Amino acid sequence: MASTKHAVAPRDQLLRTASRLFYTEGINGVGVERILQEAGVTRTTMYRHFDGKEALVVAYLEHEDARMKELWDSGLAKAVSPQHKLELAIEGIAFDAADRHTLGCPFIKAAGEFPDPRSAVRQVVTRHRAWFHDDLRAMLAEAGREDVELKAEALAMLRDSLLIGSFLDDKDSARRTFVRTARWIAGLS
Repeated sequence: MASTKHAVAPRDQLLRTASRLFYTEGINGVGVERILQEAGVTRTTMYRHFDGKEALVVAYLEHEDARMKELWDSGLAKAVSPQHKLELAIEGIAFDAADRHTLGCPFIKAAGEFPDPRSAVRQVVTRHRAWFHDDLRAMLAEAGREDVELKAEALAMLRDSLLIGSFLDDKDSARRTFVRTARWIAGLS
């Protein structure tokens, strides 16, 4: 039986290409012409789907947000108890830094390139981070932990540090430090 190749819709091809380039080379370091050339689409096609580069950046981050939430929820659905859910969350974060986000956090990187908190890009970053903090608080509360707000903030900050440390330093050492410290914060050690 012959294999059939499914054509990727131009919008999806544009978003895939932009996402790869934005993450690996930086948003401001990649021009629209390069994205169009590598995606094999025209400027007209881009403007049919996106108002401009910033709208493409927003779509990239929204796609990343949706994908991360899907992976997060899928991994945590395997939990058999609130304690286990915290363990799975910590392991999932560690895995993400070592496997998917080896060049750092796409949201932190985008925030560094779009410093205005009122920009559409920063609004996506803010929503993503609020979701993550809220989910951590809920897990900690479900597991009966005290000082949920403080612990959620500490775990979120530790995750940020892991993503940066895994990129800049030894990723195995960063992983070990993250897991050990996160387990302590979450009351799992």
